[in-house]
Amino acid sequence: METLYIEATSIECNEDRREISGMIVPLGTGEVGNTNLGAYTFEAGSIEVGDVSKIKLLSQHDMKKPIGRMTYAETRKDGIYATFKLSRSTSGNDALVMAQEGLVTGLSIGAEIISSKPSRDGHIIVSAAKLKEVSLVTEPAFKSAQVLEIAAEEIIPAEETKTESETVVEETTPVEATPVEAAAVEAARPTIAAMAYSKPRFDFSAPKQLEMTIKASLGSDEAREYVRAAADTTDNAGLIPTRQLTTVINGLANNTRSAIDAISTGVLPDAGMSFEIPKITTLPTVAETAEAGTPSNTDQASSFVTVSVKKYAGQQQFSVELFDRSSPLFITELMNNMAAQYAAATDKAVYTALASGATADATTLTTYPTASELLGFVSRGAASVYTNTQGFARNILANTSQWANLMTLNDSGRPIYMAAQPQNAGGQVSVDSIRGNVAGLDLYVSANVPTANDTDKDDSMLIINPTSYTWYESPTYQLRADVIASGEILVAMYGYGAIATKIGAGAFGINKT
Repeated sequence: METLYIEATSIECNEDRREISGMIVPLGTGEVGNTNLGAYTFEAGSIEVGDVSKIKLLSQHDMKKPIGRMTYAETRKDGIYATFKLSRSTSGNDALVMAQEGLVTGLSIGAEIISSKPSRDGHIIVSAAKLKEVSLVTEPAFKSAQVLEIAAEEIIPAEETKTESETVVEETTPVEATPVEAAAVEAARPTIAAMAYSKPRFDFSAPKQLEMTIKASLGSDEAREYVRAAADTTDNAGLIPTRQLTTVINGLANNTRSAIDAISTGVLPDAGMSFEIPKITTLPTVAETAEAGTPSNTDQASSFVTVSVKKYAGQQQFSVELFDRSSPLFITELMNNMAAQYAAATDKAVYTALASGATADATTLTTYPTASELLGFVSRGAASVYTNTQGFARNILANTSQWANLMTLNDSGRPIYMAAQPQNAGGQVSVDSIRGNVAGLDLYVSANVPTANDTDKDDSMLIINPTSYTWYESPTYQLRADVIASGEILVAMYGYGAIATKIGAGAFGINKT
């Protein structure tokens, strides 16, 4: 089982009741919500709400910080709508104020996943889940979900509702970190809070500076401290703050899996480290038969293709200090990068399987294919795939070097594949897309290419019948363990996948040797 956190967004306010209401999650709309371990969407009727009185409203998915309780829930055509009564506690008051001021603008569900499957587009489709809790959170994952109303009993005077960032605090105030639970998939913003504090805030306006300068000259120690603070432009964040943005630069990884996209996909069986697929090995025969003659008689025979299930996993071990006192952005980016590396590892495994079983082109090409050589390669590959699989080649998978070559192909200076409306259109390839069309085949460009097939080597370009290969995959899981001896935390992400080569000759590879 998994616990999935998906966030909604946006808030409006009035001042009549202590309630928050609105959509908590879209259902059956096909809208995809992005989490730090992947993308999820919910089918219509997939979430069981249960007894609404037992559903708590939390703050940032922290079980130690309940702020209210659900009083009403309704499943409509586009999603689940709910109303929550907020407590009269300090945290309940704070939640109303933060919502009214537009500082906390989302609702997020915590759901136990019962049944799910991967889609052809790469996201996970949830078909059955139980609602465990709903939280008031900061940032959204589903853009269409809307909180419709926030109602408070009374207007709380501004001087009584200062947020922590507006209060003068002399000492560092720790904010408790929420542990990462086993098999948890978190939403776009993690539920881990880092250390936070507020420094004294000074009024550095010109009149105030003049006033304090005069008082300092008259002997006021407080005014002298103010003048020194105003003159310090290196450490004083009140004058020249050094901002750190929430956008992280990452040019090393992404979640693209072109090799997997170029073949068919399926749901991994729920048990076992291998499974079998029946395959016809001998066909019955039909032949011309003379009058009163004996019909052709050949028994159909079959065997089984055994498919091995592989585990793909990665882990990170770091100190509790880093976990507790760093920005939540650290955990978010860590899990994003682990998910990207998982995507790269599984995609490379599929590319390796495609290349290892591919039929080699009998025509050897010593350079990157010219326009005419490419058409020859496509025609030979299409014929080979059809002959050996009784199915059509529909996709062509290329590495980035071959992609670059495709963009240079031209006819008397007119690009064959790059032009929007070429005079001699043979397809379309673009510099800003790894998808295209080449000579009638859908193009997929992969950067996750094994060393044996990189640059201009064998199988750096493959023509594929996608039904000849199937990638079976489980959802990904997350584990967290405390390493008591060293005071560290171990976070692991893993999943299971299996590539089934149903007909090895369903791929036709370029021969560059």
